[in-house]
Amino acid sequence: MKRQVPLFLSVLFFSAVLGQVSYSIPEEMPKGSFVGNIAQDLGLDVKRLHSGKARVFTRDSTAYVELNRERGRLLIKERIDREAICGQTTPCALHFQILLENPMEFYSITVEIIDINDNPPTFITNDVQFNISESALIGSTFNLDRATDADVGENGLKTYVLKPTDIFSLKMNNQGDGSKNVEMVLNAPLDREKNEHLSLVLTAVDGGEPQMSGTMQIHITVLDANDNEPVFTQSVYKASIQENAAVGTVVVRVTATDADHGSNGKITYSISGMLDHARGMFEINKATGEVTLIGKVDFEKSRSFQVNIRASDDGGLTGSCKLIVDVLDMNDNSPDIHIMSKSNVISEDAKPNTVVTMINVEDVDSAENGKVHCVVNDNNNFMLKSTSDKFYSLVTDSELDRERSSEYNITVSCSDEGVPSLSSSVTLTLQISDVNDNAPVFERSSYEAYIVENNTPGLSVFTVKARDADWNQNARVSYILEDSSVNGVPVSSYVSVSADSGVIHAVRSFDYEQIKKFHFRVKAQDGGSPPLSSNVTVKILIQDQNDNPPQVLYPVQTGGSLVAELVPRSADVGYLVTKVVAVDVDSGQNAWLSYKLQKATDRALFEVGSQNGEIRTIRQVTDKDAVKQRLSVIVEDNGQPSRSATVVVNVAVADSFPEVLSEFTDFTHDKEYNDNLTFYLVLALAVVSFLFITCVVVIISVKIYRWRQSRVLYHSNLPVIPYYPPRYSDTLGTGTLQHVYNYEVCRTTDSRKSDCKFGGAGSQNVLIMDPSSTGTMQRIQSEKSILDEPDSPLEQKPPNNDWRFTQGQRPGPSGATGGPEVAMGTGPWPQPPTEAEQLQALMAAANEVSEATATLGPGTMGLSTRYSPQFTLQHVPDYRQNVYIPGSTATLTSNPQQQQQQQQATAQQAAQQALPPPQASAQPEPPKAAQTPASKKKSTKKEKK
Repeated sequence: MKRQVPLFLSVLFFSAVLGQVSYSIPEEMPKGSFVGNIAQDLGLDVKRLHSGKARVFTRDSTAYVELNRERGRLLIKERIDREAICGQTTPCALHFQILLENPMEFYSITVEIIDINDNPPTFITNDVQFNISESALIGSTFNLDRATDADVGENGLKTYVLKPTDIFSLKMNNQGDGSKNVEMVLNAPLDREKNEHLSLVLTAVDGGEPQMSGTMQIHITVLDANDNEPVFTQSVYKASIQENAAVGTVVVRVTATDADHGSNGKITYSISGMLDHARGMFEINKATGEVTLIGKVDFEKSRSFQVNIRASDDGGLTGSCKLIVDVLDMNDNSPDIHIMSKSNVISEDAKPNTVVTMINVEDVDSAENGKVHCVVNDNNNFMLKSTSDKFYSLVTDSELDRERSSEYNITVSCSDEGVPSLSSSVTLTLQISDVNDNAPVFERSSYEAYIVENNTPGLSVFTVKARDADWNQNARVSYILEDSSVNGVPVSSYVSVSADSGVIHAVRSFDYEQIKKFHFRVKAQDGGSPPLSSNVTVKILIQDQNDNPPQVLYPVQTGGSLVAELVPRSADVGYLVTKVVAVDVDSGQNAWLSYKLQKATDRALFEVGSQNGEIRTIRQVTDKDAVKQRLSVIVEDNGQPSRSATVVVNVAVADSFPEVLSEFTDFTHDKEYNDNLTFYLVLALAVVSFLFITCVVVIISVKIYRWRQSRVLYHSNLPVIPYYPPRYSDTLGTGTLQHVYNYEVCRTTDSRKSDCKFGGAGSQNVLIMDPSSTGTMQRIQSEKSILDEPDSPLEQKPPNNDWRFTQGQRPGPSGATGGPEVAMGTGPWPQPPTEAEQLQALMAAANEVSEATATLGPGTMGLSTRYSPQFTLQHVPDYRQNVYIPGSTATLTSNPQQQQQQQQATAQQAAQQALPPPQASAQPEPPKAAQTPASKKKSTKKEKK
């Protein structure tokens, strides 16, 4: 039967951190029933329940109440049976906590379970047997088994009803513990002869609504007279037993006496009644009355037991007593630690008193055995704070540092005060997340490195190294060269730093004489946000190399004047003539100088101090010593390899200045001039001999080569090789040097003082090939010349005075460059070429002939590469019939029938072979060159052939 029971709500108190709310609900409510609006009662926003991941925390596995986060309500999750949860304990309540995170909070909730009348009274047995003597006196009492009702309060057992009531009536006696002892009272005498057996019904009724009841049948057998009932020595027996007592332990021994004799005085002991939680825990020896433990007792479940004992004689009389057994607590339960909520990771910049974990600790033992103390193993960084009874918060006690410890294994140990003390512990693993709180640190406070001068640019000097105690990206170090200057020049032009490795490279080659040392700063920056950095000073020391020879400061070496040291003929031994002063811009051993006498007119007269460079006499000066003394002193440094310088010291051994002047008038010039002249004469002789031999070999080779080529070309159809005047080139400019350069040479008597100046290029004259003509035309390419003579843009320059090729156009060995007139393009027409020039022209002709022969095609004339590919037979005269050799009157003809015609035209071709063809415009015709004796001689040779 379901009944509507009013719901009572009681809010005890609230707190921003810890609050407690109490509710009252009846038992046996269906699932999903409303318990209370926890959000409203605690003053929390429903959003807070969502963000804090609110949940119900209970110590045991059974959760009777659940939280609806959506509406902030507590609902029934499982059917609640008050009798199963609390038994006879009142009041009965459920205790649990509501946990919130971010930040961590919890609220204690108490739900009181109100009893409903859902259990009827029950008896231990449904039937009970009594043997009563007929001599029993009116008013005799007989103890009946009490009924038990699992309900409490008004719903518990209220009264008993005995029917019928004509012989027996019911009597109830209140006990000290609030219970009632039920006795059956004889109201009328018994008569076995009238009624030997009687049957009664005992009904137990509770006070609930609706009322519920339970019955027990009482069967009475009327016996003969037994007028004495057993009597216990004590009405109430008390005993105690430890909760860890073994089965079979004797709890107590009860004793009853009967004044009757015989069978009426023989007493039998039995247990007449006990509560539900005591059933099955004890038994009594029927003969001796010893009460023995047959079950395991647990102080935490039941702290005392109450047992009703009956003593019966054979005559049917009974006596009763009550046995109260108290259970003694033993320290058999260690503290129970529950982690309510915890954080596995915490940032190293967390402030002190940051909550890490919330812990619930309970010890079900009592008194001293249930008092618990908790400690944490790491007292330096963490501590436990007791927020309320049995609840602790593990908080940080100091600032954390991941670099000191990246992980903490925190052990919380709880122990009670029992003897012996029991304890339990739990270990929490807490990871510390990194924060960029450490700047990179260099291995040294400053760096100093050495590098030898004249180094190769890009050379690795050394490496700076910085370490960051942070982790991952926060520990990634980059190296940066800070902006600064060295002698007004940015330091980045001296060195560079690798951003990843910290390797410092030299950007330039250093010179110790210009810079000996410099310093700069390198910044190491990590990859955190924001980044942290540190600086270090780097000092670079340049080490000297022996790359500078000594420099002589005195005596000064002049080019034109003579400086001589005067030594009187009366000078004694050790006379200081002069001192050679020299310096070396290097340093250290590279600048240690030593002096040696290399050459001397008279080595027996002078010596040089190896350390100080002092020139002194080593003997007495005599009249036989020459006036002019020339000393050559070598100054050498101590480097590896060593460098040296030589100085010439002129010494005059004389007593007067005029004597010295007459002797040294032409001393320097003549001496140097004679030495140089001898050298140049020997060199010129060697060169002339080499050139002579080379020319002989070349001439012989050319003769042989010319003879062989004439044999080959005799039967070939070859093109004419145009012969251009000097300083002219073809249209496409195939010459190696298209310009003529002027050289100004200044020579003196002293060849060391000669000078050579290079002038600019001469006018750039080219030949233009007219497609409709067989000749060439001179054109001036220079814009300046065209602007100067606008009326005649293609005016022909006066002929050259040299018929030979220019330096760039001449094949074979390089020829001599023309004079100034040639460079300017002026002068008379050239003279006929000499025989050597003919040989050179022949060699060039042979080369081009071979190229032309290899490239002849069916429709295109085989020309050399100096002609354009578009230049075909229709654009040029037919030169395939003969080949003219410049400088000669001979013509090579491939067609035998045309040889006679070619011999007749040889004279005209010899005069016009290198002249430009006449143009349509009226240009002055250059005069024909006069025939030289050499050309006449060649003509005579040709005619003879």
